[in-house]
Amino acid sequence: MAEFDDKVVIVTGGALGMGGDTASEFARHGASVVIADLDSEAGRRRQSDIRGGGGSALFVESDVALSGDARNVVQSAVAEFGGVDILFNNVGIQPIDSYRNVEDTPEEMWDRILDVNLKSYFLMAKYAIPELRARGGGVIINNASVQGLQSQYLVPAYAASKGGVLSFTRQMALDYAPENIRVLAICPGTIDTSMVRTVAASEGGDIEETLDRYGAGHPIGRIGTGQDIANLVMFLAGEKSSFMTGAHVVIDGGYMALGAWAGGAGADTGQ
Repeated sequence: MAEFDDKVVIVTGGALGMGGDTASEFARHGASVVIADLDSEAGRRRQSDIRGGGGSALFVESDVALSGDARNVVQSAVAEFGGVDILFNNVGIQPIDSYRNVEDTPEEMWDRILDVNLKSYFLMAKYAIPELRARGGGVIINNASVQGLQSQYLVPAYAASKGGVLSFTRQMALDYAPENIRVLAICPGTIDTSMVRTVAASEGGDIEETLDRYGAGHPIGRIGTGQDIANLVMFLAGEKSSFMTGAHVVIDGGYMALGAWAGGAGADTGQ
């Protein structure tokens, strides 16, 4: 049997990037995967790719920052696959025009970032937990960021949302440990995603050269990939991490180990 046979996994922001690669990896290991995303074209493509490879997937177009959409994702998972075992709260935004100080950050921008990056995690957990309980337990993995631990300039809403994710993770872990529901967080550094590529493009010049420059600032010598994230999430969701809950795991190529004094600050673009 594959490791996740008979498991049902929800991945928010599951069409592209870290979420997309993780959704595909769960499917390769036997899970039935529900892909929740606003990008209908990419979501349907991910669903088709997984099914074409012999996996089981369902795309649900949704804005999980909205209560009704979050509830519908969970209900769709139950209707299609019979329950929910694992929730990967992955969706996150850091719009290129959000790099501002507090005074210059519009209230609606603050609200949207907090709604997507933090409130959606609350909503998805709220509706998924009863289904995890019905299956005898399960795992919730929240995608935070190294920016939840340290920060960079001009990202007040994003930094606040990611710090909130870490605190929320610890709190839920305490409440639900007696019910065999584990809650964990990951803290990615610079990962090759559309978000990071947008930041790279804003600097001008060749994007690949800019990404190589980001990578050169990391002890490992490169930025991360969606597959790196998928590998970690799979471990945390599986039985080999059964004694872990309430913790966060940094996955950043050693970047945070440098410290600002080492001259590494400035290249990290967050999640």
